[in-house]
Amino acid sequence: MTITVWTVSTHHAAFRCGGWASVRLVAGEPSGVAGGERATTAARMALAGLIAGLRDLPPGADATVQTVGAQLMALPGVLGGQIRPEEDLDLWAQVLTAAKGRTLTLSRAIAAPDSPLAFAGAWADLAMDKAKSGGAFASAIPKGNLTKALGR
Repeated sequence: MTITVWTVSTHHAAFRCGGWASVRLVAGEPSGVAGGERATTAARMALAGLIAGLRDLPPGADATVQTVGAQLMALPGVLGGQIRPEEDLDLWAQVLTAAKGRTLTLSRAIAAPDSPLAFAGAWADLAMDKAKSGGAFASAIPKGNLTKALGR
């Protein structure tokens, strides 16, 4: 079984806050989560979104990950052992743990209007704004919103 994960992150350099969102389909059922932090980096937000999208996948399931940003483009090299991360080792360890025993395919795409990537991007922006004013958080995206956005 291959699961599609759409993940988008955003970061405001001046305020040093960021947000992320991951949306996925598992056996035809949509799910999603969004979150954010203060005093963070763009790379940490991208990794946090990826981790959320890979969390609790069924055993042996492979994942196709689509994103809009360049922050995750090192993923294939890290998974293959050609690149050793030097920062955010705590998050990279979680990614490696989630990827163990499964194939992850990563692609960079354009968030066309009404696409899952555009939907995730809107939630990432909202999460960044919420984190800027209220601090770190992670929350499920309401099922009704997911169902409408993904047409399920």
